[in-house]
Amino acid sequence: MLDWDDAPQTATKPDLGLQAARAAAMPAASASYKPSPAVVMNAAPKDAGFTGLEDLTMGAKRIQVDDKKIINCRADLNQLVPFKYKWAWEKYLAACNNHWMPQEVGMSADIALWQDPNGLTDDERMIIKRSLGFFSTADSLVANNLVLAVYKHITNPECRQYILRQAFEEAIHTHAYQYIIESLGLDEAEVFNMYREVPSIHDKAAWSLPYTQSLADENFHTGTPEMDQRLLRDMIAFYVVFEGIFFYVGFVQLLSFGRRNKMVGASEQIQYIMRDEAMHMNFGIDVINQIKIENPHLWTAEFQEEARRMIVEATELEIRYAHDTMPRGVLGLNASMFNEYMQYIANRRCNQIGLKEIYPGAENPFPWMSEVIDLKKEKNFFETRVTEYQTGGALNWD
Repeated sequence: MLDWDDAPQTATKPDLGLQAARAAAMPAASASYKPSPAVVMNAAPKDAGFTGLEDLTMGAKRIQVDDKKIINCRADLNQLVPFKYKWAWEKYLAACNNHWMPQEVGMSADIALWQDPNGLTDDERMIIKRSLGFFSTADSLVANNLVLAVYKHITNPECRQYILRQAFEEAIHTHAYQYIIESLGLDEAEVFNMYREVPSIHDKAAWSLPYTQSLADENFHTGTPEMDQRLLRDMIAFYVVFEGIFFYVGFVQLLSFGRRNKMVGASEQIQYIMRDEAMHMNFGIDVINQIKIENPHLWTAEFQEEARRMIVEATELEIRYAHDTMPRGVLGLNASMFNEYMQYIANRRCNQIGLKEIYPGAENPFPWMSEVIDLKKEKNFFETRVTEYQTGGALNWD
């Protein structure tokens, strides 16, 4: 316990006179009652993991930077500072600066094109509907996983601060898809239920569910090598695979419309969504790598091979999705181009988390995608509107 005479000068000693006055004002029965810590704070079991709802111990020492850890931390989670992972806080600030809302983007040109019988081909319409079908439920799945599972197990307040912002952005993305679907007058039940009706969309969502169920298991707690590896595996599934692989065929397809001055409103929103998702993925990769640094015993050869298998499975599913949505060439694209593109993306993801490349020599057939993701731009890629909608800061793609 911290002795008040030894406390830093900024601390304030308790007013003993005030305490005595309060005690005197209490009824006789309650004046002698001393509640237990469990009554005061309804403390969680010691083996339940740190939640931020544990006992508040009067006079406890102040938090030091070295007390903080990404997982299995017992430092007070209600104390945001001092920062240990400044990159997490910087990503939170950048995300706030990149704020946008779907209704800020005009959809009149898209509506006119969609309603024109000759405006788009059947293949182009199928790409749009299936992309919306996957994205509209995928971001809800990610949001549910963040709120119900990931947040609980990441025991660092600055990382949790970013996760809260990410959850909000996932809600904005779902809002954007609904806004596009409603604007175009699409059958909402058909689009939102595609993950139950279109095999290639279903298979991607179904692949992720075991990792969701693992994280959301109420009996799951970190703290042992086996459970910590399980958390690390599930983080790879969502940040590296789901957000870093499963979104990329749809991103290329929908951004390709905008490059040809078609569906410019929908394409603009996808550009903002992709910028957000790139930051989500980079945050998740930073968390994964930090867990590895703090827990090197988890990164075994067997675990690395399991992670590589996950990335191979995801790459094959995303290539299958590309062929399903593009049976014929369209927008200057063809399905076979995505074979190498997804292998290139898979290699990048491996490099980012310290795995050996799976597809040596794979190259990017869409160099313009690297420009969209990696380049800091001062105006919108499609020049449909300037990007000074931000609340401070320059457009940030990192």
